Amino acid sequence: MAFIDNVLQAPSYGWSDQAGELIKPKASQIFEEFFRRLNVFTDRRNWLPLMSWVKVLCMVPLLMLFIFEFFSLPLLAAAFIYSMIIMGTHGTIWHHRYCTHGAYKFSSKFWRFATQNLTVSMIPEEIYVVSHHVHHAKSDQPGDPYNAQAGFLYCFLADVNHQPIAKDLSSADYNRVKLLMKHTGVKANSYAQYLKWGSYVNPGRALAAWAINWSFWYGAFYLAGGHALACCLFGAAGFWAVGVRTFNYEGHGKGKKVQVDGVDFNKKDNSINQIWPGIVAGEWHNNHHLYPKSARSGFQPHQIDLAWYYIKFMHRIGAVSTYRDSKKDFLKQHHGPYQESQQQI
Repeated sequence: MAFIDNVLQAPSYGWSDQAGELIKPKASQIFEEFFRRLNVFTDRRNWLPLMSWVKVLCMVPLLMLFIFEFFSLPLLAAAFIYSMIIMGTHGTIWHHRYCTHGAYKFSSKFWRFATQNLTVSMIPEEIYVVSHHVHHAKSDQPGDPYNAQAGFLYCFLADVNHQPIAKDLSSADYNRVKLLMKHTGVKANSYAQYLKWGSYVNPGRALAAWAINWSFWYGAFYLAGGHALACCLFGAAGFWAVGVRTFNYEGHGKGKKVQVDGVDFNKKDNSINQIWPGIVAGEWHNNHHLYPKSARSGFQPHQIDLAWYYIKFMHRIGAVSTYRDSKKDFLKQHHGPYQESQQQI
């Protein structure tokens, strides 16, 4: 089998049936798979997806403290901005455009580290990056780890059920995983360590990075506004971490063909451009699927792209050395011809 076909740990219900058709598991099957894959007592190699959800659960009491103890309208506004805009944009900047697609390069490790830790850490790079390469290779096809055609739960719980890397990769295939992750700065397990822990990242390093990131940001928020602001923004980060798990279901038309001519130019899958994710996080998703390696996805005048503005700013101050920008090609190859065709009608 090709690397892209076996790099992810297949769910117990499988990706496709004997006829090659997408398997759409029942909700009970999805939940059974979810809890089985979080059980570190039966298999310690389940530690990484468990850690990801423990992070979310840790935010619940902080969110409750904000709501019932510290609530105010200014803090509510801060929570909205932090969760919807800052966390969302950072996810696009770091996990999506840099870690997965290498759409730009940093001039030094310092700027890479600073960008990585620009917000409260919630999503492990490994779970996002490797699976997202598979998503692009198999978009809306069997094997796509968050195929919207299989339903909301299939996408929402994909980080546990479908996105972790396989636990039995050959040494050669594990080396290919390392190549996909090398530029992120996340240190790799040796092959022997990978076989033991079932992951690219070592649990000790992951836990240390988590502790340092959260300690720094809680301290910074506390100094700026006490426990009230810290609980507010940490709770907002947790809210975002849950909400972002719904994105690919919505961003692929809930499994249906709902693309609009003149708005969605990539017709190879069901991806769509949505106003809200585009404005708050630079996620013009259909544009992105058309040009996945572009550091800019907001190609049209109304398509605000906060992630691109950050990357461009970093380039101007020397923190980003190079980037790809596909706007000119988009206008020439897609938008321009469409406008000309409309004028001839």
